[in-house]
Amino acid sequence: MCLVDLIPAPYRLLAIGALLVAVAGGAAALAWQIQDWRYGQQLAEQARLQAETLHQLTQVAATQQQVEQDKRLALEQRLSSSEQTHYRVLSDAQRDRGRLRDRLATADLRLSVLLDATTVASGDSVPATTATGGVVHGATRAQLDPAHAQRIIGITDAGDQGLIALAACQAYAKEVSTPK
Repeated sequence: MCLVDLIPAPYRLLAIGALLVAVAGGAAALAWQIQDWRYGQQLAEQARLQAETLHQLTQVAATQQQVEQDKRLALEQRLSSSEQTHYRVLSDAQRDRGRLRDRLATADLRLSVLLDATTVASGDSVPATTATGGVVHGATRAQLDPAHAQRIIGITDAGDQGLIALAACQAYAKEVSTPK
């Protein structure tokens, strides 16, 4: 005799039904756990791929930033070199003008201008003077007053400074606008 034979028939059906419900519930729970495990794996794979993509984007951005920093540093170095050249040219021009002013002030050097030959021939002649110990050959010249010569040097000084500054600005604009 078996244990199933001891249970009356109506209860036997009920017991078999309960057993089937329990097995079906267990199978459903197992199916849910398997599905949960599969989705968990898919989510983990998506997270890993997203992390890899984010890492690659970070690497590309860091590389691009380094390239831009290198370009900026190279431009700064070129501009610094250009500025040093500009400063050297400006100081050389100022030194040369200072020497010229000093020579004019000590009468070591005299400025003269060419006179128009037609004006001299018409009777509006300016006496031509020569430096001591020298003879002027060629066109007639007139010496300028030292004070006027100093003013002319001052005017040319301002003009030279403007031209040097313009050249520096043009070099700066060229360096900044030229892609390298």
